Amino acid sequence: MKKILTFIFVLSSFYSMAQEKPGNEEFWETLKKHCGKAYAGELMTPSENDPFSGKALIMHVVDCGDDFIHIPFFVGDDKSRTWVLTKENGLIKLKHDHRHEDGSEDKVTQYGGITSNTGMAKIQFFPADQETTDLIPYAANNVWWITVDEESFTYNLRRIGSDRYFSVKFDLSKEVDSPGPAWGWE
Repeated sequence: MKKILTFIFVLSSFYSMAQEKPGNEEFWETLKKHCGKAYAGELMTPSENDPFSGKALIMHVVDCGDDFIHIPFFVGDDKSRTWVLTKENGLIKLKHDHRHEDGSEDKVTQYGGITSNTGMAKIQFFPADQETTDLIPYAANNVWWITVDEESFTYNLRRIGSDRYFSVKFDLSKEVDSPGPAWGWE
């Protein structure tokens, strides 16, 4: 009887482990819960020369599908930035869509990276991809990461081998009004 109970325990443990979702799927599901909602942010790396300092920072999880999430990031009246997350071959890709006020693409746009593994449920890392290296050679060592849980969302950038570090944190416990659509996404 003891052997049977041990076998059942091992089998049920194996079954429950097999049923767990990969970290990136849990991450995706947590983020999608915020679809349609906007949140205010705070610069976690303020400096005197930072063009984001002193400006209202708002993210709006505006559009969510099975394999994409669009998140405009508003800096004051500037609606030029949208974070575009897509699923690709079981991984998550982050791209930065930059537009001018007339909706046309900026010359520096569509840079970012793809996760190298499924990551964890609350954090995903995006090392710079080849497209980014070709477009912005000095950004070849960029690593972006996003964290998300029930209370907050952070967007972060570190340029390895330099002092470049940027972080903004959004409070997911309080919705705010969205400034409207990002430029080029009407």
